[in-house]
Amino acid sequence: MKAWMYERELTDNAVPPEPSEDNEEAWDSYVREGRASDNKLFNDWISEVPGSKAPCDVVTAAVQSMYNRGYDVSEAEKYLDEGLKAAREKNGAALQVLTAKVYKALNNAKKRVGNQYDNFTEYRDFSQIKESMNFPEPCNYDVDSDDFREKIKAGWWGQLIGGCLGTQIEGYTTKKIREKFGDVREYLRKPETYNDDITYELAYLDVFVNKGYSVTSEDVAFAWLELISDGYSAERTALENLRKGIMPPESGRFCNYFSDWIGAQMRTPIHGMLAPGNPILAARLAADDSVVSHSNNGVLGGVFNALLTSLAFTEKDIRTLLTKAIEMLPHDSEYYEVVSSTLHMCKSGDNWEDVWRECEDKYKEYNWIHAYPNAAAEVIALWYGNMDFNETCRIIATEGQDVDCSAAPILNALAIIIGLDKIEERWIKPIGDVVLTTMRRMQEIKIEELCEMTTESVRSALKKSGKKGVFELC
Repeated sequence: MKAWMYERELTDNAVPPEPSEDNEEAWDSYVREGRASDNKLFNDWISEVPGSKAPCDVVTAAVQSMYNRGYDVSEAEKYLDEGLKAAREKNGAALQVLTAKVYKALNNAKKRVGNQYDNFTEYRDFSQIKESMNFPEPCNYDVDSDDFREKIKAGWWGQLIGGCLGTQIEGYTTKKIREKFGDVREYLRKPETYNDDITYELAYLDVFVNKGYSVTSEDVAFAWLELISDGYSAERTALENLRKGIMPPESGRFCNYFSDWIGAQMRTPIHGMLAPGNPILAARLAADDSVVSHSNNGVLGGVFNALLTSLAFTEKDIRTLLTKAIEMLPHDSEYYEVVSSTLHMCKSGDNWEDVWRECEDKYKEYNWIHAYPNAAAEVIALWYGNMDFNETCRIIATEGQDVDCSAAPILNALAIIIGLDKIEERWIKPIGDVVLTTMRRMQEIKIEELCEMTTESVRSALKKSGKKGVFELC
């Protein structure tokens, strides 16, 4: 039927109710929704991260992020003091207006003359990225082997360990972590798997099981809408865009102040596991996923972690792997400047703390959820951890920043290389055998089932493609 027919039928069949005192109660829903809107803004201005209780302020961070992207945000900054005061006082009326003024100023902001961001190429999708990347020939890795099953298992365990460890301390600086805990060498409390990082990978895997290597950005977008109820920063913006029919890559760009943040970088080990030994395929899968919620350097961050995981299946040394992954990235991107300069410092530095202290200062204008400081933290931890799982955990945890989002991907790659038998039981046993999530489906999934789903989905997708091996896909 036509839309007008549905509405005509609805109106024609509507019967007035008997007059009653409770007919007016429906107006209460307007009041409740108004209060919910105020509460959402209170949390956007002043809230704590679940797990670590680190303070966060999404609105101020949006202004900061736009500054990092080269915009003049001075007009938006005028309202920050008033906004924070209104949030503390729970003045919803004032905060509604002030928040709108901040975002209006950001939406109308002009680029600063001579800003650094515009000195680099801006990347929007994989077709553009591919032209500027230096890919080696894919390796003929056997996904039907027992080795593949074992590496997948090791990878997922490494990732879960990193997520559980990092969730407990994300959002703090090295100085504050040290003052409170010293060097972090173990879980600080019983680990839990509730984590927004893995939910997006599970959503992607759910699509991949059915679509295989033909999965598109739009497929991922619809999976998000089906499975994920809410997000944070870039992902929340993307979900709001998707609900309005704004599809990727625009969903990752339109009014998305956080498009260079860590959200894509945190969720792309899955793409490396689905493309073992084939970095160009891993990059394509990761980029097509990343553009749902990110753009430019945010997407390149997603590509970077997918490369690390893909190469881990065929490389034996983490430093060699790290160097190769960095060199594949577009050299005219700001993201490459971040990771390559950090690697250069690692190669010439005596210890990780001196290098990290320099990076902390270099990226002090960036939010702790931004891709850059966390990418630097990843490089340092992998280089100085140098194949030692415990030491890599200690370094990445003590560095601070968005620890779960940086620890999970690098420990995935490292675990694939060294094998599950090199990871001490004290990291594995406390997690248990089940992953709990906040998704609409897959709210509880056994880790063995997750590993089996990942392994078999690759084998099935390869058979459907008609190719002899993953190395033949691009």
